[in-house]
Amino acid sequence: MGGCLSKSKPVEVKVELTLLGKEKEAGVKSANGKASPFSDCRPNGALEHCSDEDSAAAAPLRLYKPRDYLEASVCHVKDLENGQMREVDLGSGRALLIKEHGEFSAMGHKCPHYGAPLVKGILSKGHVRCPWHGACFNIVTGDIEDFPGLDSLPTFQVRVEKDKVIIRANKQDLQSQKRSKAMARCSAVNSSTGFSQVLIIGSGPAGLVCAETLRQEGFTDRIVMCTMDKHPPYDRPKLSKSLESTAEQLRLRSIDFLQAHDIELLTEKEAVAVDVKMRAVTFQDDSRMEYRKLFIATGSKPKLMNYKGQDVRNVFHLRTPEDANSVARLANNKNAVIVGTSFVGMEVAAALTDKAHSVSIIGIEAIPFRKALGEKVGKAIMKLFETNRVKFYMLNEVSEMLGHDGQLKEVVLKSGKVLRADVCVIGTGSGPATGFLKQSGVHMDSKGFVPVNKTMQTNVDGVFAGGDIVTFPFPGRSNKKVNIPHWQMAHVHGRTAAHGMMGRPTEIKTVPYFWSAMFGKSLRYAGYGDGFDDVIIQGDVDELKFVAFYTRGEEVVAVASMNYDPIVSRVAEVLGSGKTIRKRDVETGDMSWLIDKGSQ
Repeated sequence: MGGCLSKSKPVEVKVELTLLGKEKEAGVKSANGKASPFSDCRPNGALEHCSDEDSAAAAPLRLYKPRDYLEASVCHVKDLENGQMREVDLGSGRALLIKEHGEFSAMGHKCPHYGAPLVKGILSKGHVRCPWHGACFNIVTGDIEDFPGLDSLPTFQVRVEKDKVIIRANKQDLQSQKRSKAMARCSAVNSSTGFSQVLIIGSGPAGLVCAETLRQEGFTDRIVMCTMDKHPPYDRPKLSKSLESTAEQLRLRSIDFLQAHDIELLTEKEAVAVDVKMRAVTFQDDSRMEYRKLFIATGSKPKLMNYKGQDVRNVFHLRTPEDANSVARLANNKNAVIVGTSFVGMEVAAALTDKAHSVSIIGIEAIPFRKALGEKVGKAIMKLFETNRVKFYMLNEVSEMLGHDGQLKEVVLKSGKVLRADVCVIGTGSGPATGFLKQSGVHMDSKGFVPVNKTMQTNVDGVFAGGDIVTFPFPGRSNKKVNIPHWQMAHVHGRTAAHGMMGRPTEIKTVPYFWSAMFGKSLRYAGYGDGFDDVIIQGDVDELKFVAFYTRGEEVVAVASMNYDPIVSRVAEVLGSGKTIRKRDVETGDMSWLIDKGSQ
């Protein structure tokens, strides 16, 4: 297969730049360029919207001046067909020009998540889906509609004059390429009290999106978010891919941002008990906080291993930026051992190959990723690692960690093999961090997961949960309750819980999206493939240029790819529209059915 998507012919775009000299003084408007979203709301601080009077303090309003804008003629009206996108240069920055249903629109050209070029993404039904990780943005408002990511896109005015398409853009928005949605302000913050209208346990994507969504929807009472971590929210998936990154470099939101939007963050604050009758949470420091609504999003914790030598130093579970930094430092020109073939473990191994003297991986399966990706894909990825000097010790387990003066020196396997090791990372999987909920009255299943309904509410009224710790009704499996511990899915849970708290429930319609990066190659995955019974592969697996369709019976339930962007986002778009992809559709190798006319 030479490729999945057609490419439009390159068109030379002539840019005519005009700085506005005379223009009407710009009026005051909200940060997202729309009218205030807080009208027809209630001002009483309940879990409802705020009033028009409150909206004046909801977000700083920007007064734009004519010199803040520029205009550019970017193309002829016939240069774009319906369903086409083009990245255009306005002189002081670039924009994404879109034509759909005969109408032009323009917005930021880079995904605010990791900066993917949206022109290579999927345009469908009024939104653009990112080619890398599946985030969706409304082409009229620029608002983020599906995750991952926290920010939306700026939008720009488009008009047609004498068959020329002209974009008028705010220069600051053109440079930033992202914007935060307008948020309400808290009307009565009193951090000295032991009561919060909304208390959030956990500062990962579920907790953070929940807090921001509440403010975006006009909630004006107190929000407190507490975390065991000592850092503000950060991008945890990057830990295993970029071991030397600091917490500052990984930061999702700054303390200043949270303070500006009245989201109180309590760091190094571990919840140890929940009393649902008294509506109170007790923390490790013996402090206590009461709540009206509670959102639990504590994420996962590493599964413990049983081996001799538990007290030997330089053995890590990758949990914090400090862990990652220590691993990178200790592995420099030394021997690194990775226990487990989870995505985290494999990503760490890949990241260490250009630093360590040797990298070894121990796995209990014969092939990594076999259960998640199938045998053929697993073997191809294993070969990629072996080509990069990584040694595998599969069908094996750790018996003992041996140290000298307390420092790790050797890892002994149950097979009797002894590996030299100066640093070890354990990536053998994880489970829900829900031990503190025992005796709370919040129901958990036998594995410690918290079942929730469509609004993310637990069995207890007013107590919601999300992220890695929950099983939730998934529409893609006829609302069977499943656990999907993806970074992207946690965002969705946070937003859904916030809507549920405000009495305006919204159902989860997202398609799960996952990604991994190893040796500069990206694996993308969409759908829910648990229990797949066949894998249909198009392309060349050995060359790591392939698309793998995972099927149950006669239906495609998930897709994975390497070097075939944006095929996974395309399939996510099809699945997200409610359409069924049949096994026979992907067996032929003809994927023209996935391609919209004129898309890039």
